[in-house]
Amino acid sequence: MSSRPTTSRPWSGQTGDFSSTNGQSRPWTGQSRPTTARPVTAASVRYDGSYVVAVLEGRGVSREVGIAALDKDTGKVMLVQVADCQTYVKTLHQMHIHNPCLVLIPDTFLFASDAALAPSGKRSASTSLLVEYIREEFPGTQIEPVGRRYWNDAGGLEFVLQLCVEDDERAGTVLAVSNKYYALSAACALFKYTEGRLNTRFAAASLRIRYIPVEGTMMIDPDTARNLELVGNMTYKKSTHSLFGILNYTFTPMASRLLRVNILSPITVQSSINARLDVVEELVNAEDRFTYVRDALKTLNKMDFDKLILASSEVKISTNAKPASQRVLQILNLRNVVKNLPILRKALEGSQSQLLRIICDMLDDERIDKIDRLVSDHLNEEGVPAKGGLAAVNSRVYAVKANRNRLLDVARETYKENIGDIYQLNRTLSEEHDLPLTLVYQETGFIFALKKIELEGELPKGFVNVAMKKGRWMFSSMELKKMNSRMKDALDETLLLSDKIVQDLMSEIVGDIGALYKASEAVALVDMLWSFAHASIMRNYVRPEFTGTLAIKSGRHPVLETLQAAGTLVPNDVYCDDSSSFQIIQGPNMSGKSTYLREVGLLTVMAFCGCFVPAEYASFRIHDFLLSRLSNDDDLEKSLSTFASEMASSAMILGLATQRSLVLVDELGRGTSPKEGVGISHAIAEGLISLKCFVFFATLVDFTLSSVFLSFHVHHGTLCRHFSELTKTLSRQPSVINLHLSVQRARPSTSNFGITFQYKILDGAAEDTGHYGIELARLADLPADVLVEGRRVAEKLAALQTMHEESSDGHQIAVRRKALLRLRTQLLQACEHSTLPDQELLAYIGRFQADIAKAFLPRQ
Repeated sequence: MSSRPTTSRPWSGQTGDFSSTNGQSRPWTGQSRPTTARPVTAASVRYDGSYVVAVLEGRGVSREVGIAALDKDTGKVMLVQVADCQTYVKTLHQMHIHNPCLVLIPDTFLFASDAALAPSGKRSASTSLLVEYIREEFPGTQIEPVGRRYWNDAGGLEFVLQLCVEDDERAGTVLAVSNKYYALSAACALFKYTEGRLNTRFAAASLRIRYIPVEGTMMIDPDTARNLELVGNMTYKKSTHSLFGILNYTFTPMASRLLRVNILSPITVQSSINARLDVVEELVNAEDRFTYVRDALKTLNKMDFDKLILASSEVKISTNAKPASQRVLQILNLRNVVKNLPILRKALEGSQSQLLRIICDMLDDERIDKIDRLVSDHLNEEGVPAKGGLAAVNSRVYAVKANRNRLLDVARETYKENIGDIYQLNRTLSEEHDLPLTLVYQETGFIFALKKIELEGELPKGFVNVAMKKGRWMFSSMELKKMNSRMKDALDETLLLSDKIVQDLMSEIVGDIGALYKASEAVALVDMLWSFAHASIMRNYVRPEFTGTLAIKSGRHPVLETLQAAGTLVPNDVYCDDSSSFQIIQGPNMSGKSTYLREVGLLTVMAFCGCFVPAEYASFRIHDFLLSRLSNDDDLEKSLSTFASEMASSAMILGLATQRSLVLVDELGRGTSPKEGVGISHAIAEGLISLKCFVFFATLVDFTLSSVFLSFHVHHGTLCRHFSELTKTLSRQPSVINLHLSVQRARPSTSNFGITFQYKILDGAAEDTGHYGIELARLADLPADVLVEGRRVAEKLAALQTMHEESSDGHQIAVRRKALLRLRTQLLQACEHSTLPDQELLAYIGRFQADIAKAFLPRQ
């Protein structure tokens, strides 16, 4: 066991009080700041209200945090324990994956002034910093304190042993969590709260409880996920223009949830990624297999296995017909699930990829056949239950087979007679008044309907509650109301008696519920991979490889290409290895720097999820973190200016990044003065270079339009010199290379600067920025001879500076270091990944030798 806080108490096994001694508990009422800098995305709206999350932080210096998350819609339980940094970025990342509708915290985490929220008398001298971060990250989420005595690892382990489903992963789950004190303590508080406050109990061995290791997945911090628009569009919350939106062609809700989790936390186990890619490749290349799987998934369209399984595991006694009716509907849906699973299993038979064969075996479970037999013995054989109207009611009424319960048979016969009496009344009144009356079923019962054109004059006397709806008269009568009341009593009695049989059936199914959980995971995975294949076929994606090099040929921004006409998006190449791990990308505003950086991040996430990518060729290195600084806005929620926000993000990146990380930085240092900006940018860049992670560092080579009118000469010269100096000083590092976005210049007019953006990445640093200033100076109507002389002097000075730098000893040493690092990297790549024949490999290595010899030739 890890060290335990001194405030821990043994679990008492009692329910009731969860935040105070008087049994009162109040939701967090702290005011939320406006979400200007962090808009709510479409994906977050879609997944709001799913997880109840309990969070417990250790009191030691290691900042260990335990998380227990219960999806109240599907019954999934996730346990996580992480050693976090001072900004709690790992904890917040896990909470974004398991999007909370309610956050539970110990009442000791609250400040003494929050007396109404933590009335147990055990309050901290100040509100926990973790709580403050949660409030800022999830401003609309309720935070509720729970008494500290309920956060107990022994109680948590007892809950896990009692509730965890009996399947192949149970032993691994118990072993993984047995020494996770904080995760188990959070689980104890979570289940006690669920029992005492949500009034929900679960049958033994009925929940899918999993411990989620942080290893084996790539961590993407919340800001990066927002700025890359991984699961939601930042501008329009209902837009599908996000990575999740363009890849989500799934049929089932389970697959949609799995896709979201994979995009926010992609896997990093290369064998698992390749197994997924094998499936996608088979589905892309084998049209018959693709079609069979699609048709099989259509039979499961919109069926949420997890919700059906949760309904089977909840223990609730109903005296009300509405929840009884809902449970009958759920068992009818479960019947259709187990009957359609063999169709998918048959579609996967004979698959070439190993993962599809494993999924096929997961669906070929005798326990599913047993559940099918049980359901068939109790329920009538019918199709999919109707979604509304009298047909939906009748599907519930006649769900259970006859002769299962004599009282049920009598109640159904009474219900049937009442329905017949109502239809007879309709025929009688139609003949009596010579009107073509029809019956419309609503939740409260039947009403009469008559088209407006079929009534001349007024309705006969005796009809009540007359109203016009959509061109029809809707009305009732006292006799119909009485019949509705009798029919409703018979219906309620029928549903309650059916519910008793359904509850008994569910109690038998619970013993084999592990097979349903396994089938749910199998269907979700194959559905997600089919969605990847569908997107890959539609947009001509290619299979990525995994080596030690990030190499992309003609890569395309996956979201942007769905918005532009075919063939208009400019593809770009990417190449990054250990000898060029820090890449400086220069370019004017609107030249495509941010798009280029985002493209690298999005393609990496796609490849790690197991999806093909938009490129002609793609190779990736396995990364443990994807970190970025892409936004240059103020953070109003944290009361941070642009520069302060930049520095907070930079500190987080430097604290988390490792040699295996991918870092994207866009125009760092714009929020302060040029002199301070170049200093801090240079220091941060050197820190990242020393870590040897892959870094794409975009800087500005031009200035904004406002600069022209504010301070043309001084501001332009200073700002351009800022980034020019940064590029030159960093270029002395062996692993630094310069790239730039090309532009085409022409004579400027009054309506533009004479610059056409090519959106094409090229090697080398950008041209001398002073030439842009000379072109723009034409707007000020300077004499032609002044402009000519200015250009001549600028070019002469630039040539002298370049000659001086190239002849210096420092420059020669930097060139040799770069050559040696490049040689080492290329030799390692050839050794580990080359598939060339021996003769071609020798010629390839010979070219390395020639290049290194040139670098070490004596200066002339």
